[in-house]
Amino acid sequence: MQLFRMLFLSAFAIGDGKLLTNAHCVEHETQVKVLRRGDDTKYVAKVLARGADCDIALLSVESKKFWEGVKPLSLGGLPHLQVISYARGSNLLGIRIHVAINPGTSGGPAFNDQGECIGVAFQVHGSDNAKNIGYLIPTTVVSHFLNDYERNKKYTGFPCLGVLFQKLENPALRKCLKVKSKKVCVDVGSLKCMCMLKKLKFHAWWSRYGDMLPNIRDVAELGIIRAGESMKVKVVLNPPVHLVPYHIDGGQPSYLIIAGLVFTPFSRPLLVKEGTDSIGLKLLAKTYYSPARFKGEQIVILSQVLAHEVNTGSEDRRNLQASSFISLFDISNTLMPIIFSFSDGLLTAACKDKYLVFEFEDNSMAVFEREAATAALSSIMKENGIPSERSADMLEPFVDSPGDNQESDQEYGDSPVSNYELGFDGLLWA
Repeated sequence: MQLFRMLFLSAFAIGDGKLLTNAHCVEHETQVKVLRRGDDTKYVAKVLARGADCDIALLSVESKKFWEGVKPLSLGGLPHLQVISYARGSNLLGIRIHVAINPGTSGGPAFNDQGECIGVAFQVHGSDNAKNIGYLIPTTVVSHFLNDYERNKKYTGFPCLGVLFQKLENPALRKCLKVKSKKVCVDVGSLKCMCMLKKLKFHAWWSRYGDMLPNIRDVAELGIIRAGESMKVKVVLNPPVHLVPYHIDGGQPSYLIIAGLVFTPFSRPLLVKEGTDSIGLKLLAKTYYSPARFKGEQIVILSQVLAHEVNTGSEDRRNLQASSFISLFDISNTLMPIIFSFSDGLLTAACKDKYLVFEFEDNSMAVFEREAATAALSSIMKENGIPSERSADMLEPFVDSPGDNQESDQEYGDSPVSNYELGFDGLLWA
């Protein structure tokens, strides 16, 4: 059990009984309370939406007394800036300011000369070479977040094309790929075609630094070159799917304990906590360079081993990618379906073999007697003060969509790539 901690943050009213603040301020909240400046009365607030990628959270306060005399802020446009950048750890636009952001001021507003809010304070530069440098979330990103919530009654995120690309600046490379145009082109990798950025209808997304941010399910028209021939295609923009997620949805990680072995999906927060030195090179390479092939794909790792006589010899195993269980069930892609592929929901009880055999990415194995592992589970839980052998989300029935992870036979019209490639790259062509 962890000690209760209080975190202090700033927020501001935007009207309709809602407040804006930073998402990291309410990331693992059990209760959020707000108070007005100069008043020590606390009011309970509810988190309506939280965008971890843009670090914005939307709160609501039901108490009418809290809103007495409160004037909401109006969002203004971005000023003409000479220094504009992308904040560290994000692909979204951020405004760098030479003002210190101290603890407790995260989530507060920044104003222009007309008294309009032009951004939300959210990040401070931690380098020893830079002092009093902070970042703002600009109103273009804030407006996208609010419009997304109004449209979907939840936050769905920012879309992406779902492709990896490289610039075609080398003349020999352009000639090899039969690209005659002198316009800026990119090679989109596995799609085997060239994309001319000048043909993008929403090219202002890049050139105007976020003035036009498309939404999930918006359609973008691309001009591409395939085998020397130019053509136009339409792409439905979807949210990015990361093999190793940057954030943990729901706040708490999933886990499963078998014979004292703790399995959990690999994530960026886990990497930050453990450090790169304790993670193998294969896992690091997949973290930074491997996209998810389908929605829900995970890297399941053996996080640690809870020492017990049943798992003698395996106590030092840590942060190893699991590859198979009994050589029949592949758990390297997703943890949830494997748990509920058994009728009674208990992995060890459902297995009728004498031994439980686990294989890992480093070609090592862990073998346990099934009956001994089942009998030892209760004592392992008691000795380590763990109430359940699995996380709460693992107790819910798992429903898998039959066609989610398979090649699609549906016809989407003329396309320069096959449906198989489209599914794995997250693109839907019209």
